[in-house]
Amino acid sequence: MNWIFPLSKASGPIPPLNSLQQQRQRQVESLKAAHTNIAEIQKDVEYRVPFTVNNSTISVNILLPPQFPQEKPVVSVYPPVGHHLVDGNNGTMITSPLITGFGMHSDLGKVIQSILDEFWKSPPVLMPGTTGFPLYSSGMAPYPPQSFHFVPAFSPQEGQRTVGPSPYPHSGVETQQAAPRPVAPAYGLITDLPLPVPTTDSHVGLNGHVYKMPEIPEAFPQLSEMSVTHLKDMSDKEDVLLDFFLTLPQLKQVTSDKEELVNNIVDMAKKNLLLEPQLEGKRQEMLIKYEQLIQMKSSFETKMQRQHELSESCSLSALQARLKVAAHQAEEESEETAENFLEGKTEIDDFLANFMEKRTVQKHFRTTFEVIVIELQFIRHKDS
Repeated sequence: MNWIFPLSKASGPIPPLNSLQQQRQRQVESLKAAHTNIAEIQKDVEYRVPFTVNNSTISVNILLPPQFPQEKPVVSVYPPVGHHLVDGNNGTMITSPLITGFGMHSDLGKVIQSILDEFWKSPPVLMPGTTGFPLYSSGMAPYPPQSFHFVPAFSPQEGQRTVGPSPYPHSGVETQQAAPRPVAPAYGLITDLPLPVPTTDSHVGLNGHVYKMPEIPEAFPQLSEMSVTHLKDMSDKEDVLLDFFLTLPQLKQVTSDKEELVNNIVDMAKKNLLLEPQLEGKRQEMLIKYEQLIQMKSSFETKMQRQHELSESCSLSALQARLKVAAHQAEEESEETAENFLEGKTEIDDFLANFMEKRTVQKHFRTTFEVIVIELQFIRHKDS
């Protein structure tokens, strides 16, 4: 608790960081040094780097897992885009080899800068129908925070803000100029309080829900009304400090809002369950319609093939060939009839009837053939 009373002698020293925490801190410092416009969503856990390309603002979101840098960071973009470095299924998760091959000796700041350079060289394309930022832009639940649950995430400017002395100093307490207060230490986790919510004015979820955070005061006037003994108890005993935080109206409002949201989610889930049979019925109808579509498509293709064959058989070229064959066949039959008559195999009356019929048919075929030839020549000349 010595982050509230840095001059208290009763508080023990802050335990030193282990090797993994030191490496994590160096990676975070490298990330901040490489990107001056970075926004800290949750200290040592989630960061956001905005950049503008083609008049569109896109955010690169960096989520650090608990065992980072032993575990690879989760890097995503929002809104969803199309790019060769981004997963094509959801358009948000960055699948660059620099991320998939991230190791203990990698430099997070340089990795993110390389990704941004690639975006500048080959600008990503926004997917249609994407507006607003989700609460956790990476598309997955946040990792457990590294500090007190009831301390909201600070922006880089808020991390440098000084906390002045109480406007109503208690008698007997020496008034001193307060030094800059660090954020909550990375120990003494309190797990039964709500998860932190980023301290922006409002957040637009994927469903359009807007949540406005309550105003967090820079100083708590309630502290000036407490005795020195009570203040020391709060500094030394975590349960006393927790009781004080539980009485804050801002925390009560966040807890109430959380319960209301949970109840709304439960109600929506129940409604979804009630609609599930209807959805299943519609799904079965869609499957039946799809089967009908497949059958009708197959029948249509068969009929189209038959229609194509009939069209080919009735084309001018096909008619020309058939008429030529029919005229030649009629001419051969008429000549055969004449030879039979000359050889005395056919009577003159039969010869005249058959020969004239064959010659008439042959002349009709020949005339029609010549007309089709003229039509084909006209069509070819017109097309050329």
